[in-house]
Amino acid sequence: MTDLSRFPVTHKWPAQHPDRLQVYSLPTPNGVKVTILLEELGLPYEAHRVGFDTNAQLSPEFLSLNPNNKIPAILDPDGPGGQPLPLFESGAILIYLAEKTGRFLPADPAARYQTIQWVMFQMGGIGPMFGQLGFFHKFAGKDIEDKRPRDRYAAESRRLLGVLDRHLKGKDWIMGSDYTIADIATFPWVRNLVGFYGAGDLVGFQDFPEVDRVLQAFLARPAVQRGLTIPG
Repeated sequence: MTDLSRFPVTHKWPAQHPDRLQVYSLPTPNGVKVTILLEELGLPYEAHRVGFDTNAQLSPEFLSLNPNNKIPAILDPDGPGGQPLPLFESGAILIYLAEKTGRFLPADPAARYQTIQWVMFQMGGIGPMFGQLGFFHKFAGKDIEDKRPRDRYAAESRRLLGVLDRHLKGKDWIMGSDYTIADIATFPWVRNLVGFYGAGDLVGFQDFPEVDRVLQAFLARPAVQRGLTIPG
Protein backbone atom coordinates (compact mmCIF):
# COMPACT_ATOMS: atom_id res chain seq x y z
CA MET A 1 0.00 0.00 0.00
CA THR A 2 1.23 3.49 -0.86
CA ASP A 3 2.46 5.51 2.10
CA LEU A 4 1.48 9.18 1.85
CA SER A 5 2.22 10.01 5.47
CA ARG A 6 5.17 12.24 4.58
CA PHE A 7 2.69 14.70 3.10
CA PRO A 8 1.21 16.83 5.92
CA VAL A 9 -2.03 17.37 3.99
CA THR A 10 -2.90 13.71 4.63
CA HIS A 11 -2.72 14.32 8.39
CA LYS A 12 -5.68 16.72 8.22
CA TRP A 13 -7.46 14.84 5.43
CA PRO A 14 -6.51 11.15 5.94
CA ALA A 15 -6.47 9.04 2.81
CA GLN A 16 -8.86 6.12 3.18
CA HIS A 17 -7.57 4.81 -0.16
CA PRO A 18 -3.93 5.96 -0.43
CA ASP A 19 -3.44 4.17 -3.73
CA ARG A 20 -5.99 6.47 -5.33
CA LEU A 21 -5.44 10.00 -6.53
CA GLN A 22 -6.28 12.44 -3.73
CA VAL A 23 -8.26 15.58 -4.60
CA TYR A 24 -8.59 18.57 -2.25
CA SER A 25 -11.31 20.83 -3.52
CA LEU A 26 -14.77 22.39 -3.45
CA PRO A 27 -17.51 22.35 -6.13
CA THR A 28 -16.55 25.79 -7.50
CA PRO A 29 -15.83 26.46 -11.19
CA ASN A 30 -12.11 25.83 -10.68
CA GLY A 31 -12.67 22.88 -8.38
CA VAL A 32 -15.07 20.97 -10.60
CA LYS A 33 -12.71 21.13 -13.57
CA VAL A 34 -10.66 18.41 -11.91
CA THR A 35 -13.53 16.23 -10.70
CA ILE A 36 -15.26 16.45 -14.09
CA LEU A 37 -12.08 15.33 -15.85
CA LEU A 38 -11.58 12.51 -13.36
CA GLU A 39 -15.17 11.38 -13.89
CA GLU A 40 -14.68 11.54 -17.67
CA LEU A 41 -11.49 9.49 -17.34
CA GLY A 42 -12.96 6.97 -14.92
CA LEU A 43 -9.86 7.17 -12.73
CA PRO A 44 -10.27 6.11 -9.10
CA TYR A 45 -9.86 9.06 -6.78
CA GLU A 46 -10.69 10.23 -3.29
CA ALA A 47 -12.19 13.70 -2.82
CA HIS A 48 -11.61 15.80 0.28
CA ARG A 49 -13.63 18.92 1.00
CA VAL A 50 -11.53 21.97 1.86
CA GLY A 51 -14.04 24.07 3.78
CA PHE A 52 -13.66 27.80 3.26
CA ASP A 53 -16.18 28.34 6.04
CA THR A 54 -13.56 27.03 8.48
CA ASN A 55 -10.59 28.57 6.62
CA ALA A 56 -9.25 25.09 5.97
CA GLN A 57 -7.45 26.46 2.91
CA LEU A 58 -5.26 28.50 5.28
CA SER A 59 -4.30 25.53 7.46
CA PRO A 60 -0.61 24.55 7.57
CA GLU A 61 -1.54 21.15 6.15
CA PHE A 62 -3.20 22.59 3.05
CA LEU A 63 -0.53 25.25 2.60
CA SER A 64 2.05 22.45 2.53
CA LEU A 65 0.33 21.26 -0.65
CA ASN A 66 -0.57 24.64 -2.14
CA PRO A 67 1.24 27.67 -0.73
CA ASN A 68 -1.20 29.84 -2.70
CA ASN A 69 -4.08 28.59 -0.48
CA LYS A 70 -6.45 27.97 -3.41
CA ILE A 71 -8.38 24.91 -4.51
CA PRO A 72 -8.12 22.57 -6.26
CA ALA A 73 -4.95 20.65 -5.50
CA ILE A 74 -4.11 17.00 -5.92
CA LEU A 75 -1.74 14.39 -4.60
CA ASP A 76 -1.17 11.60 -7.10
CA PRO A 77 0.39 8.56 -5.41
CA ASP A 78 1.42 7.27 -8.84
CA GLY A 79 3.15 10.28 -10.33
CA PRO A 80 6.09 10.39 -12.76
CA GLY A 81 8.53 7.59 -12.08
CA GLY A 82 6.00 5.97 -9.77
CA GLN A 83 6.60 8.61 -7.12
CA PRO A 84 3.85 10.68 -5.43
CA LEU A 85 3.25 14.04 -7.11
CA PRO A 86 1.62 17.01 -5.36
CA LEU A 87 0.20 19.56 -7.79
CA PHE A 88 -1.87 22.74 -7.66
CA GLU A 89 -3.40 25.16 -10.22
CA SER A 90 -6.42 23.73 -12.03
CA GLY A 91 -5.02 24.27 -15.53
CA ALA A 92 -1.79 22.48 -14.67
CA ILE A 93 -3.77 19.60 -13.14
CA LEU A 94 -5.92 19.27 -16.28
CA ILE A 95 -2.86 19.11 -18.52
CA TYR A 96 -1.13 16.65 -16.21
CA LEU A 97 -4.08 14.26 -16.02
CA ALA A 98 -4.73 14.47 -19.76
CA GLU A 99 -1.09 13.68 -20.52
CA LYS A 100 -0.98 10.94 -17.90
CA THR A 101 -3.91 9.13 -19.50
CA GLY A 102 -3.49 10.16 -23.13
CA ARG A 103 -7.05 11.48 -23.29
CA PHE A 104 -8.80 14.82 -23.87
CA LEU A 105 -5.58 16.44 -25.15
CA PRO A 106 -4.68 15.82 -28.80
CA ALA A 107 -1.52 13.89 -29.56
CA ASP A 108 -0.82 16.01 -32.64
CA PRO A 109 1.63 18.70 -31.49
CA ALA A 110 -0.14 21.60 -33.22
CA ALA A 111 -3.58 20.61 -31.94
CA ARG A 112 -2.10 19.97 -28.49
CA TYR A 113 -0.75 23.49 -28.21
CA GLN A 114 -3.94 24.97 -29.64
CA THR A 115 -5.90 23.15 -26.94
CA ILE A 116 -3.53 24.45 -24.27
CA GLN A 117 -3.92 27.98 -25.62
CA TRP A 118 -7.68 27.78 -24.98
CA VAL A 119 -7.04 26.44 -21.48
CA MET A 120 -4.82 29.49 -20.92
CA PHE A 121 -7.56 31.71 -22.39
CA GLN A 122 -9.82 30.45 -19.64
CA MET A 123 -7.19 30.68 -16.91
CA GLY A 124 -6.04 34.17 -17.81
CA GLY A 125 -9.29 35.71 -19.05
CA ILE A 126 -12.59 33.97 -18.46
CA GLY A 127 -11.90 32.81 -14.90
CA PRO A 128 -10.55 36.06 -13.45
CA MET A 129 -13.02 38.32 -15.30
CA PHE A 130 -16.12 36.25 -14.59
CA GLY A 131 -15.02 35.90 -10.98
CA GLN A 132 -14.60 39.64 -10.52
CA LEU A 133 -17.95 40.27 -12.14
CA GLY A 134 -19.51 37.78 -9.75
CA PHE A 135 -17.99 39.64 -6.80
CA PHE A 136 -19.31 43.02 -7.89
CA HIS A 137 -22.69 41.74 -9.08
CA LYS A 138 -23.65 39.12 -6.49
CA PHE A 139 -21.46 39.58 -3.46
CA ALA A 140 -19.95 42.53 -1.55
CA GLY A 141 -19.42 44.65 -4.63
CA LYS A 142 -23.16 45.19 -4.99
CA ASP A 143 -22.96 47.52 -1.98
CA ILE A 144 -20.48 49.82 -3.73
CA GLU A 145 -22.33 52.83 -5.11
CA ASP A 146 -19.81 53.39 -7.88
CA LYS A 147 -20.83 50.86 -10.55
CA ARG A 148 -17.84 51.47 -12.79
CA PRO A 149 -15.90 48.43 -11.47
CA ARG A 150 -18.89 46.15 -12.07
CA ASP A 151 -19.48 47.61 -15.52
CA ARG A 152 -15.81 47.23 -16.42
CA TYR A 153 -15.89 43.52 -15.65
CA ALA A 154 -19.27 43.11 -17.33
CA ALA A 155 -17.91 44.66 -20.52
CA GLU A 156 -14.79 42.49 -20.49
CA SER A 157 -16.83 39.36 -19.75
CA ARG A 158 -19.08 40.20 -22.68
CA ARG A 159 -16.03 40.68 -24.92
CA LEU A 160 -14.63 37.29 -23.88
CA LEU A 161 -17.98 35.63 -24.56
CA GLY A 162 -17.92 37.18 -28.00
CA VAL A 163 -14.47 35.73 -28.70
CA LEU A 164 -15.69 32.31 -27.63
CA ASP A 165 -18.99 32.58 -29.51
CA ARG A 166 -17.31 33.45 -32.80
CA HIS A 167 -14.80 30.65 -32.37
CA LEU A 168 -17.52 28.05 -31.68
CA LYS A 169 -19.54 28.76 -34.79
CA GLY A 170 -19.73 25.57 -36.82
CA LYS A 171 -17.92 23.54 -34.15
CA ASP A 172 -19.14 20.90 -31.72
CA TRP A 173 -16.55 21.88 -29.12
CA ILE A 174 -13.76 24.39 -28.70
CA MET A 175 -11.35 22.18 -30.65
CA GLY A 176 -13.92 21.22 -33.29
CA SER A 177 -15.29 17.71 -33.15
CA ASP A 178 -13.12 16.66 -30.21
CA TYR A 179 -14.12 17.27 -26.60
CA THR A 180 -11.00 18.32 -24.68
CA ILE A 181 -9.71 19.84 -21.47
CA ALA A 182 -10.34 23.24 -23.08
CA ASP A 183 -14.08 22.60 -22.74
CA ILE A 184 -13.68 21.19 -19.24
CA ALA A 185 -11.78 24.33 -18.22
CA THR A 186 -14.19 26.81 -19.79
CA PHE A 187 -17.79 25.75 -19.39
CA PRO A 188 -17.98 25.44 -15.60
CA TRP A 189 -17.22 29.17 -15.56
CA VAL A 190 -19.87 29.96 -18.18
CA ARG A 191 -22.36 27.95 -16.14
CA ASN A 192 -21.43 29.88 -13.01
CA LEU A 193 -21.71 33.25 -14.76
CA VAL A 194 -25.31 32.77 -15.86
CA GLY A 195 -26.36 30.49 -13.00
CA PHE A 196 -24.82 31.09 -9.59
CA TYR A 197 -23.75 34.68 -10.33
CA GLY A 198 -27.03 35.47 -12.10
CA ALA A 199 -25.23 37.78 -14.52
CA GLY A 200 -26.73 36.51 -17.77
CA ASP A 201 -28.82 39.63 -18.36
CA LEU A 202 -25.98 41.91 -17.34
CA VAL A 203 -23.66 40.51 -20.02
CA GLY A 204 -26.41 39.95 -22.60
CA PHE A 205 -25.92 36.20 -22.65
CA GLN A 206 -28.75 35.80 -25.17
CA ASP A 207 -26.41 37.37 -27.74
CA PHE A 208 -24.08 34.36 -27.59
CA PRO A 209 -26.10 31.41 -28.90
CA GLU A 210 -23.07 29.34 -29.83
CA VAL A 211 -21.73 29.52 -26.28
CA ASP A 212 -25.12 28.53 -24.90
CA ARG A 213 -25.43 25.66 -27.38
CA VAL A 214 -22.11 24.14 -26.33
CA LEU A 215 -22.80 24.85 -22.66
CA GLN A 216 -25.98 22.77 -22.89
CA ALA A 217 -24.12 19.93 -24.59
CA PHE A 218 -21.48 20.09 -21.87
CA LEU A 219 -24.04 20.00 -19.06
CA ALA A 220 -25.78 17.01 -20.65
CA ARG A 221 -22.72 14.78 -20.21
CA PRO A 222 -23.19 12.31 -17.31
CA ALA A 223 -19.59 12.74 -16.14
CA VAL A 224 -20.10 16.51 -16.00
CA GLN A 225 -23.26 16.10 -13.97
CA ARG A 226 -21.41 13.91 -11.47
CA GLY A 227 -18.31 16.06 -11.32
CA LEU A 228 -20.25 19.24 -10.63
CA THR A 229 -21.35 17.91 -7.22
CA ILE A 230 -17.98 16.68 -5.91
CA PRO A 231 -16.93 16.95 -3.16
CA GLY A 232 -20.37 17.05 -1.58
